[in-house]
Amino acid sequence: MMPNKTVTVVAVDGPSASGKSTISRMLAQRLGFNYVDSGAMYRAVTWKALEDGLDASNTDAVVAMLHRAKITFEIVNNEARMLLDGAYPGNAIREPRVAEKVSFVAAMPEVRRVLVEEQRSLAKFGSLVMEGRDIGSVVFPDTPHKFYIDANPAERAKRRQQDFTAMKIATSTEGVAQALAQRDKLDSSRAVAPLQVAPGATVVDNSVNPPEKTVQVILDHIARQQAGQ
Repeated sequence: MMPNKTVTVVAVDGPSASGKSTISRMLAQRLGFNYVDSGAMYRAVTWKALEDGLDASNTDAVVAMLHRAKITFEIVNNEARMLLDGAYPGNAIREPRVAEKVSFVAAMPEVRRVLVEEQRSLAKFGSLVMEGRDIGSVVFPDTPHKFYIDANPAERAKRRQQDFTAMKIATSTEGVAQALAQRDKLDSSRAVAPLQVAPGATVVDNSVNPPEKTVQVILDHIARQQAGQ
């Protein structure tokens, strides 16, 4: 699926804490595109389910809640935000309670169907840098600009621990590493749209390079693609 020819989509996939959010935001800024965090949408649905007192692993309950909810979007500082019943959860989607359940929600076929349609619809706002786990493989498989950002497990755990510390959430590095490993296992083994390197995607190791260098590597690659090289 591709939007009309006047809209360009850059798909950025990769596992949790690989640095893809930082890279994608910077990339969107450099290109003048809107930034979309598709993972935040699954987290928002999980947050909504928990806020409503639902068992986030109960497919019927979560799907019924999602169909009841009114989904809207707003673009704030070139970043797409999804609102559920008019509420934007903000950093609440990063809480450990959400992180513990989001893989269950993200594995629900109907949840993915609804959110993939919503993600594709965002092209109406203009060109996009969209990050997630199935952007290049499912959401926009026909875009020529596909990238898979990865980093080694130790670096990923360190980055996620820093995120939690910044939000004043008490965690341990060991616990974070275990949670990331479990998330990888669930995301890679789910039946619908598993985490994978999309066909034709360029793999970029983000373990050592500063974000600016990784972004430049991607920009150079896009420029070559657009030049037909």
